[in-house]
Amino acid sequence: MSSNLLSSINSPTDLRQLDVNQLPQLAQELRDFIIDVVSVKEGHLGASLGVVELTIALHYVFDTPNDRLIWDVGHQAYGHKILTGRRDNFHTNRQFHGISGFPKRSESEYDAFGVGHSSTSISAALGMAIASNLKGDFEKHHIAVIGDASIASGMAFEGLNHAGVTDANLLVILNDNAIGIDPSVGALKNYLTAVKEGKNPRQNNMIKSLNFDYSGPIDGHDIQAVIQELERLKKVKGPKFLHVITTKGKGLQQAEENQVQYHAPGKFDANTGDIIPKSEENLPPKYQDVFGETILDLAQKNEKIIGITPAMPTGSSLKLMMDVFPGRAFDVGIAEQHAVTLAAGMATQGMVVFCNIYSTFLQRAYDQVIHDVALQNLPVIFCLDRAGLVGEDGATHHGVFDLAYLRCIPNMIVYSPRNEMALQNILYTAQLGLEHPIAIRYPRGRGQNTHWKIPYETIKIGEAHRIKEGTKAAVLSNGTIGNNVTQALENLQNPSAIAHFDFPFVKPLDEPLLHTIFSKFETVITIEDGTVTGGFGSAILEFATTNNYHSKIQVLGVPDQFIEQGTVLELQQFCKMDVSSLEVLFRELL
Repeated sequence: MSSNLLSSINSPTDLRQLDVNQLPQLAQELRDFIIDVVSVKEGHLGASLGVVELTIALHYVFDTPNDRLIWDVGHQAYGHKILTGRRDNFHTNRQFHGISGFPKRSESEYDAFGVGHSSTSISAALGMAIASNLKGDFEKHHIAVIGDASIASGMAFEGLNHAGVTDANLLVILNDNAIGIDPSVGALKNYLTAVKEGKNPRQNNMIKSLNFDYSGPIDGHDIQAVIQELERLKKVKGPKFLHVITTKGKGLQQAEENQVQYHAPGKFDANTGDIIPKSEENLPPKYQDVFGETILDLAQKNEKIIGITPAMPTGSSLKLMMDVFPGRAFDVGIAEQHAVTLAAGMATQGMVVFCNIYSTFLQRAYDQVIHDVALQNLPVIFCLDRAGLVGEDGATHHGVFDLAYLRCIPNMIVYSPRNEMALQNILYTAQLGLEHPIAIRYPRGRGQNTHWKIPYETIKIGEAHRIKEGTKAAVLSNGTIGNNVTQALENLQNPSAIAHFDFPFVKPLDEPLLHTIFSKFETVITIEDGTVTGGFGSAILEFATTNNYHSKIQVLGVPDQFIEQGTVLELQQFCKMDVSSLEVLFRELL
C-alpha cells in the first residue's frame, strides 16, 4: 500500500483531491484508525465501521459543509468527525472537555444538526431544504442518513410524508443493516428484508408511493458504486431516496459476527478484535439486571405482568423475560410514543404493564404519559433506566429532567430507589396493584450490594426514612446519590451534627416527616441526581413556603445547563455532588 492517505486529510476539500481509485485505500485506513482509537478509548464501534465507505462517498461527492449532511442518532458519525478536521483530537471522543460522541453544531460547521436521539434527520434536513428554496438557493443539497431501525419511528414517517409533497432538494439515504442496538423488529423490517432479497415487486414500493425517487438497494461497501449513484442523484430534482445495504461492524470479524455486543464493546484488542475481559466476580449487579431478573421472577408468579421496551431489550435487560415469556414481553422498536400508549391500552384490560424506557427517551412520549396514562389514571409502571448523569454519551443521553417533568403531572407517583433492594421491592409493590401510574427511575451502572436478592417487602407509597440521626442540619437525598451522602458523612470527624434522610418518593412527599424535619433543623440540604430546576429540591422548597417554614434550604443537583460528556465521577464533581465535594460542604456546617 502507498503512503498513508488519511494523515493528509484535514477536511473534505483534501478528500476531493484524491483519485477515486485511491478511496478504497482511504476506507481501509479510516476503518483501522477507528478501530485503533476506540479499542483503547471505547465508544460506539459497530455503527461507524459499517458506514466508512458511505461516509467517504458523501463527502467526496457533495460540497460539505455548504451541502448539508445530517446523521440520524449519530452513533455512526466517527468517520465523519475524523474526515472533517477532528482526526488529531479524536482520541478525546466522549471524554470530559473532549469532543462529543455525537454530531454537535457548536463543535464543527460540518455538523449540520445536533443529534443523539433517533429519527430526527429527515425532518431536520427537510426544514433546511425548504429554507434553502425560500432563500432562492436551489442548488444546495440536503442529505439525511438514517438507519432501518430509526426510520421505523413515527417521526421519520411524518418527515417522509411531508417531504413527498414538496419540491425540496432532499436526499434520504437508508443505511439498512437490519440492526439498531438490538436486531430491528416489526413489519417494516420484514418489508426491507423482502426488498433486499428481491421479493417485493417495484410497483409495491412504499417509498415510491410517498412520491420519492427511489433507487437501490445497492452495496454500501462498494465505494465506487455508491459514488456513481450519488453523482446521478445530484442531478435528480425533488425528494430522493437511496437504499444502501451495509454490515454493522464491517471490517472487524468479531463485530460483524456479534453486532449487539460490538455496538459499544468497551476496550478490545485492536489486532484480534477480542474484547478485553473485565472481572465481574463478586461485583454488585447492574441496576438494569436487578430490573430484568426481578421482573422475570415476578412474571413467573403473576401471569398478568407484561414487559414493553422501545428497541432496548438488551440494554434494559427485559430480554431475560422475552426469552422465557416471548408472548408477554415486547420490543416495539424505536417507538416511545407507541410504547407508552400500548402500555396504557393493556392497562385498561387489567394487565400489569412494566414499560421500560431510558429516562431521556421518555421525554419523546411526554404527551402520551400525560394524556394517555396519567389523565386516565392508568396504573402503568414506568421503569426509567439511565436516570441521572449517565456519563460519556453526554447531554443527549443524561436522564436529568425526569423528576422535574414527571412530578408536575397529576396522578403520577415518582420513585427513586436508594439501592438494589429498594428497586426490587418497589417493582414487587407496583405489581401488587397501585391506584396510580408510577415512574421508577434508576441509574446506569452497578449498585453497591452483592447480596441484594432478599425476600420481597411491600413499600408504603410516599414514605421516607431516616438513615442517620443528627442535631444541627438535615440532608434529604433522593435515589442512589444518597450513597454519596452516606460516604461523605462517614468520612467526617464529627458526624453526629448532620442527619440524613432518604426521600425516595418525590411524589407524593412524606409530609409528616417533613414537618418533623423543618420543626427541628435550621439548615436543610437537598440533593438529587437531576436538575435543580423543578425537581426534588424544588418540591421541598414549595413545601417549606406553603407551610411557612424559615429554615435555610440549600438545593444540590444538576445546575441549569446542559451537562456534556465525561465519566459519572467527573460530572458529579462538576456538579459538586461527589463524595469529596459533599465532605467540604458538610465540614462548613460543623
